[in-house]
Amino acid sequence: MNAYFLSILQGTLVSVSVALVSLCISVLLGLLVAAASLSNNRFFSALALGYSTVLRGIPELVLMLLMFYGGTMGLNYLLQAAGSPSSIDINPFLAGVLTLGLVYGAYMSETFRGAILSIPAGQAEAARAFGMNERQTFIRIILPQMIRYALPGFSNNWLVLIKATALVSLIGLQDMTYLARQASAATRQPFIFLIFTGALFLLLTSVSLWVLRKLNDRYSLGTRQVVLL
Repeated sequence: MNAYFLSILQGTLVSVSVALVSLCISVLLGLLVAAASLSNNRFFSALALGYSTVLRGIPELVLMLLMFYGGTMGLNYLLQAAGSPSSIDINPFLAGVLTLGLVYGAYMSETFRGAILSIPAGQAEAARAFGMNERQTFIRIILPQMIRYALPGFSNNWLVLIKATALVSLIGLQDMTYLARQASAATRQPFIFLIFTGALFLLLTSVSLWVLRKLNDRYSLGTRQVVLL
């Protein structure tokens, strides 16, 4: 029995790895898509709108199965068309992080876009009046304020992303949910192992909330003083 609990604990590392890599992809995509949606270029703004609409409208599980099975079939079809005898199998970890990164990149883009729109336009105008270029304005003026406005939405997206990592168990990745199901089938005691897995997810989300609250306090220091006055 203890060996099963230990294996689920080891699977937690896989779940956390999936969540962190997916977060990096989603943040990068979110920033790019948010910038595209706010640009004056109609093509980029339309592309950003299409990406956000499609990725937020299709369930994560459907996209993950499509990425894992459909992606493998598509790549092998291209290889056969090119005359190559070899075949490719998409790694479950890669399929999982790409799917979650793409999906939550759409959610992050809306979070970042809303945060940027919340910053008064006079802030950027004042920075340019002081001689700052676009890069300096973004790094020194826009980004710090964007983080403060984006943190509540970012926190919600991150918490949902952590829980969504359980979906990778359905494509064969041995995360803690997959191992909990295996232990449940072997011992016929699903309640114990699923409760244990749920407690691990709760621990991860609780630690995340604590860290995010600290970040929120850090970026809200100045605003809280102004409000109190």
